[in-house]
Amino acid sequence: MDHLLFLIATGLARGAIFALFALSLVLIWRAARIINFAQGAMALVATYAAFAVTGMTGSYWAGLGAGILAGAAIGLGVERGLMRFTRDSHPLAGIIVAIGLVMVLQALLGIFFGQQHRPMHTPFSDSPLTVGGVPLLSPYDIFVLVVALAVMGGLALLFNRTSMGLQLRASAFSPEVSRVLGVRVSLMVTVGWMLSAAVAALAAMLLVPTELGLNPHSTDVLFVYAFTVAVVGGLDSPVGALLGGLVVGVAMTLVTGYLGATFAPIGVLVLLVVVLLVKPGGIFSMREARSA
Repeated sequence: MDHLLFLIATGLARGAIFALFALSLVLIWRAARIINFAQGAMALVATYAAFAVTGMTGSYWAGLGAGILAGAAIGLGVERGLMRFTRDSHPLAGIIVAIGLVMVLQALLGIFFGQQHRPMHTPFSDSPLTVGGVPLLSPYDIFVLVVALAVMGGLALLFNRTSMGLQLRASAFSPEVSRVLGVRVSLMVTVGWMLSAAVAALAAMLLVPTELGLNPHSTDVLFVYAFTVAVVGGLDSPVGALLGGLVVGVAMTLVTGYLGATFAPIGVLVLLVVVLLVKPGGIFSMREARSA
């Protein structure tokens, strides 16, 4: 029972990161109706920026802030410099450009920084706290959970309680009508890309220190799992991203803890196939798909 509680607690912390990254994919889907396969590589570039700033300043928090800003800047550059030109072309054009961007970014990171794993340090201990003799979450896990929930709550307030959030939602759901009403739809799409890239960068910076370290492929697995979370929850559903992330995180940790790490990807694949067979739109998808 102690081992089970430890695995569930650890899975929640890991699932919060998956949920955060999946939310970034949902933001892009809602803003531009595209699955951004370059999201992981873009987040990785921002993580390298955070690593460099932390090395220069000696401050984790300065690096974290720089990484988030770098993520937003990368989102701006990719949308303005690449994706804007594919918006009215074939639906596959954006996907192909994103896959090409992945290869370019990973190659450039390998050229400039090498392929070795670089350790990233956390601001809090990663040793689990013991409650009643049962090891549960570490201080860093608690930090991850708090940050992830705070960001998700902040985005919910942004989209549901502010004028910009209303414009973002209107631009995503009905761009033609929004233009008639004076909303700058192209600007809102750019803001959506910037928000999405910043959230993805934050998720990557939270995960990488708990893995082998920073290298040009550190976010590959994160993207795969987060994409699974987004599909399972529903690409139109932020709530689905949150709940799906927690479910996948706990399921992965349980499978790893009892069957071994090699079975975790198989478990995720089985979950994805089952959901696609039973409810292809995702468990929390909208009842009717929008056309915009």
